[in-house]
Parts: sequence; structure tokens; C-alpha cells
Amino acid sequence: MRPRSARVPAAALAVLLAAGGCSLFQDEPGPEEPARAFVAAWARGDTATAAAQTDDPAAARAGLDALRKGLGATSGTVTLGEVTSEGEDNAIARYTAEWVLPAVAAPWRYDGTLPLVRSDDAWTVQWGPNDLHPKLQTGQTVRVVRELPERAALQDAAGQPLFRREAVVTVGVEPRRVPDLPALATALAAALEIDPADVVADVRTAKPTAFVPVITLRRADYEKVKPRIYDLAGTVFQRGERLLRFAQPLLGRVGEATAEVLQEAGEAYRTGDELGVSGLQRALNGQLTGTAGARVEAVWETPGNREPVALGQVEGKPGTPVRTTLDRSVQQAADAAVAASTTPTALVAVKPSTGAIVAVANNEKAPYDIALAGRFPPGSTFKIVTASALLTGGVVQPASALDCPATTVVYGKRFQNSDRFELGRVPLREAFAQSCNTTFTQLSQRLDDGALAAAAAPYGVGSRWQLPVPSFGGSVPAPKGDPEKAADAIGQGRVEVSPLTMALVAASVAKGGGVVPSLVAGAEPAGAAPAGPPAAVLPALRDMMRAVVTEGTASALASLPGEVAGKTGTAEYGTAVPPRSHAWFAGYRGDLAFAVFVQDGQSSRTTAVPIARTFLAAAP
Repeated sequence: MRPRSARVPAAALAVLLAAGGCSLFQDEPGPEEPARAFVAAWARGDTATAAAQTDDPAAARAGLDALRKGLGATSGTVTLGEVTSEGEDNAIARYTAEWVLPAVAAPWRYDGTLPLVRSDDAWTVQWGPNDLHPKLQTGQTVRVVRELPERAALQDAAGQPLFRREAVVTVGVEPRRVPDLPALATALAAALEIDPADVVADVRTAKPTAFVPVITLRRADYEKVKPRIYDLAGTVFQRGERLLRFAQPLLGRVGEATAEVLQEAGEAYRTGDELGVSGLQRALNGQLTGTAGARVEAVWETPGNREPVALGQVEGKPGTPVRTTLDRSVQQAADAAVAASTTPTALVAVKPSTGAIVAVANNEKAPYDIALAGRFPPGSTFKIVTASALLTGGVVQPASALDCPATTVVYGKRFQNSDRFELGRVPLREAFAQSCNTTFTQLSQRLDDGALAAAAAPYGVGSRWQLPVPSFGGSVPAPKGDPEKAADAIGQGRVEVSPLTMALVAASVAKGGGVVPSLVAGAEPAGAAPAGPPAAVLPALRDMMRAVVTEGTASALASLPGEVAGKTGTAEYGTAVPPRSHAWFAGYRGDLAFAVFVQDGQSSRTTAVPIARTFLAAAP
């Protein structure tokens, strides 16, 4: 929670007066009249008129103005209660004040009294600061300290909080204590697997007494290397805590709200409030943040050692926890699997039976949430869709004998297999398992221009999912010409997908029906359910995807428990020679479908498939 004093200008204020009844003083104007005039003017913000009803208008107006400024109330009511005689020349008027404080959950309400005195047959309010609040004294001003309640938790599918703090140790160097910098850098590099040149450069440019951070380690990891680094001359250490990196950037972070976030969040929040500023934390601010309460205090104009005096409290309204669909064990397996990759890498996992997204992992190299919102050519993972189009159209059967040369020319454009392998004449099943580009580009000549887009739609490709965070459902534009149609057949051309898209394609095959993704438990569907792959092609597709693992390009997964099925993919892009390539694997095991994407991964066999193996070995 971050307290903050309100400084919002007061608007015009309304007044609510209780029924006046008869005057206590039947033969002459009584005290009710100035009391009623005072509270009416006070409530509507007319401090001059209110002050004129007192015996010290100058002091009263100053006090009324100071209260208005301190509260910053946007509206309010003052209800006049009973007026009672306290003697021939004295009376007491009771009132109830209620002020709507800016960006605070509920109005501040309190009871007060107005002393009234008669002089020369005229009644006036006897001025004192406690006319405005019973505890307000001379020499005090009022302030409002807003306090947001503790933020509600983002939860995993089991209802447990997804954020937790962990103990860390930052290893550093204090330059003045280092007798031999190159030797220290070499020793630290050997123990911590860092670049010694970076240590040397950072220490040489720092002040002699500075703490130069080298690396921050989890406490458990620090204890493992402590014997090798603790006694090195020049090393220093700082202990602390940090939020565990988990499912980032999907979950997002909490911080001081930017102007853009405040505009989204609405009038209940103010500059300086701690809100979700990215990811699900930002998307779900309305549920998680709650509404601020406030302390109303009287502070001394000359404080000295005097503490503020509490005038009242408005309780805030806490936020509501939000349960996501993320499975903690699956998410941890996904985060660990992509962590070591040296290029931007992502993994999305989905439950085919429900569409629940159970893991969204992006490694630290990823510039944004490429797992859900990336736009990349799918390479040969798209052959799942192409095979569906070929089988549905009756162009081929799984056992059809097809040519798989090292290279081929289709519509005047040359295509080749990875490393220019050739298989001769083989069944479709083997061409799919070995990812024969030349076979599929040749077969594209027997498809209509709109066949691939039509085949992709039942898998959800092209859907505009309404998830709480940005996502990309894929795109299969009409080919600009026959050469592009051939390229599209192997996931090149202008076909684009996200890892989420390909995870849903794999999930559709596993389920045998359309899959709608979800990230928040119990939320409205993210879109209409796609039709799913045609039932007639499912046996063949499942058999071919299983063959990729048992005898094809993903054979490294064959020894894993359970029946893993999927499709590898390598997607060339750019104009470099040789071309640069992304690496993919999309597949499923039981009720778990997933897609791995490695930017600039070059070969799916050496990058995407090993990541898939690491993930599946750890995932439940």
C-alpha cells in the first residue's frame, strides 16, 4: 500500500437539511435559522455565506476554506439535526456531515455540533475549528491519506497465488578492496559462468567505494558456489528478496501507474497508485486492485514533535482474486525448458479437452509475449493443415506413393528439403514424418487457391480470440500467385501463426474437435468454437503425427513415457544466404497439447525438439 495525500479541487457541494420543525423561540428568530443557513452554505461550498453566520467571519472563512482544500471533496451533504437550548443565550445544533472524497471507496461520515450564541437579540454560530469536526483544533489543517487495500492475488488453476517472493544474494565487487582485478574476474567467471571481461570493465569504471553487482542468485544457488567465491579478495554480498520470475511477461508486473494505465483504470485511481502495468495484472486491474480507503487526519501547521490527530477512517474495498487456467507444475516445466535458449523462445501448452491454457512461457530473450502474440511463419508444422486439406479433398491417401526428391521446381520456383535429403518414392505417411518439402509443394498444385485457408479455419487458425491479453490467432491470406501457394503448403509464403495458434492446432487433432482457448477460469468464451478437423481425416493425421516421433524428425521424443505425437518445422525468413530459420515443434501427449518456437533456431531437431523433450520430461 502506498499512502498519498489527496489534492483534488472541491466542486460545487449539495446540502440536505432535516425538517426544521418549529422554532425554540416563538416570539423572535431562533438559532435554527443561522444554523440552517450555515450548514447549507458550508455544504454547497459557499464559504463566505457560511462564515457570515458566525461571530468571527474572517476566521471562520479561513477555516472553511482550509477544510475544503484539505478534503478535496467532490460533493457532500450536511444534515441539520436537533437544535436544543443550553440557556437563554446559548443553543446547540447537531449535524451529520458526509463528504465524497476523490478516488475513495465510500464517503466519509461523521457527526458534529454547532454552538450558537445570542447577542443583541440576534443568533450566530459561535466560531471555533471544532465546529467543522469535534476533534479539530486551532493550528491544525486537514489532510486525506488514501490507502489502496492489499492487491488481490492472481491464482493458478488450483487457486494458489502465482506470485511469491524468494531470498536472493547479489554477488558484487568493491573496487578499493581488489588487489588483482584480472585474477578476481577469472575466479568469479569460473564459478558463476559469466564473462570476466564484463567484471573488469564494470569495476574499472566504478567509484572505489561502489558496490558493483556481478550476478544475483537464488539463495540456494548461492550456497552452492559460496565456498568458491566468499573469500575472494574484493567480493561483497547483499542479501534481499525478489519476486520469483514466473510465467512472464504473461502475468505482468505491478508498479506506479502510468498516465495510460490510469486512463484505462478510471476515476477510482490516482497518480502514485500501485496498479498492474503490464500483462494480466494490467488487464485485470478492475478485479485485482480494489478501491482505496482513506485516513482523515488533522495535522499541525507547526508540527514540532506533535503527531497527527485521527479524525476518521474510510475502509477500502479489497479486490477479488482471479483464478487463471495456468497449471503450476506445467508452467514451471515450460519456464525451465525455454530458459537456457540463447534466442527468443516460447512454449504454450493447452488442455485439448477444455481449451484451458496451462502454460505460457517466454524466455528472457523474448522482447514481448511472443508465446501468445508473436507472428511467425509456421514452417513444416503447417503440414498438419496441408495434409488435412489433401486428405479431405481426396487428393491423396495415407498410403499413396509420392515422390520426395532433394529439390523440385513448382510453378517456376525451386524448393528443397532440409540438407537436400531425398527419399525416392514413399507413402504420404513417411513424407510427413520425414518432413519432405518437395512432396508437399508438388501436391499443392492439386489444391484450389482457397483450400489451405479453408482447411486451417476448422483448427481455429485465423480466429480473433478475445483473451484478456493480446494474442494472435494466425493468418492464411489468399496466395498472390501459384508459387506462393506452393510456399504456403510448407508454412512459408505469407502464412503467419503464433505458438498459441500451433498449440491449438495440435490440440484440435488430439481432441478431434474445435478448441477455444481460455486464460481465466469461468470467463466468457474467447470466441466461437471452430468446427475442428474433419472426423474422416483424424485417424490418418494422428498416425502421421505419431510417426514423426516414432520414426521421423522428432525421434528424440520416442523414449518419453506416454504416446507423444507432433510435427517439427523449420521456417526460413529474410534474405540472408544461407537463409535464417525459425524452429518449431507442435504436438500432444494425452490431454496436453503444446507448441515450441525458437526464433533463429535454425534446426528443429537441435533446438525445438530438445526443448520439447525437456518440457515433457518434467510436465505431469
